[in-house]
Amino acid sequence: GASDYFTRLNQAESNSEMASRKLALQSLRAGQVEQLTLENNRLRKLLGLREQLATAVMTAEVLYDAADPYTRKVIIDKGLLQGVDLASPVLDESGVLGQVTRVHPLVSEVTLVTDRDLAIPVLNVRTGVRSVAFGEASSSGGAMELRFMGSNSDVQAGDLLTTSGVDGVYPAGMPVARISRIEPHADSAFPRIYCTPLALVAGARHVIVVKPVSGPIPQRPGVDGAPAVAR
Repeated sequence: GASDYFTRLNQAESNSEMASRKLALQSLRAGQVEQLTLENNRLRKLLGLREQLATAVMTAEVLYDAADPYTRKVIIDKGLLQGVDLASPVLDESGVLGQVTRVHPLVSEVTLVTDRDLAIPVLNVRTGVRSVAFGEASSSGGAMELRFMGSNSDVQAGDLLTTSGVDGVYPAGMPVARISRIEPHADSAFPRIYCTPLALVAGARHVIVVKPVSGPIPQRPGVDGAPAVAR
């Protein structure tokens, strides 16, 4: 009886260990499936955004974050040999991620929209007012700030900001950020307007690099020249 007891005990322990291994393997596979599903959904959105753009684009993958801890930059796997231009806008499936600020033969450096040195001309979709959004890396998780807006400006939390296209770099109408909060500033006529980027600045993997849309700027008419007349 004792021999049968220990035999059944060893068999039960073996079955329990095997069940634990199968459970761990199934959990790992479930996590991989969930990750692949999320990545596929992002790729579909990215392809849909690519079809909306009228300019030339190329796909790229984020390799790693830049080594400088005081900046918000990432490195992508496309460079001069693949035709990446300096100042090219970079987008993910949700909106504007940043801009190419340095190009190497095989890789490029992208400055994110939350970097303090990056500024993007934006348009408030609700009011049609143009402004400039700056990176605000000091905020927790990284944010943006809408500057030079008067205290009486029609700005509300939740307003959507898109690229205005006036700089000749970013295509017009690309989602950039959404206004999160407005804080009056006692020492200035301009309130502090914080915005949350729509792009996944902390975890983007697949992106598209857009050719700058700059075109020939019309010359300013001379003093003696007559104003142009639309035909």
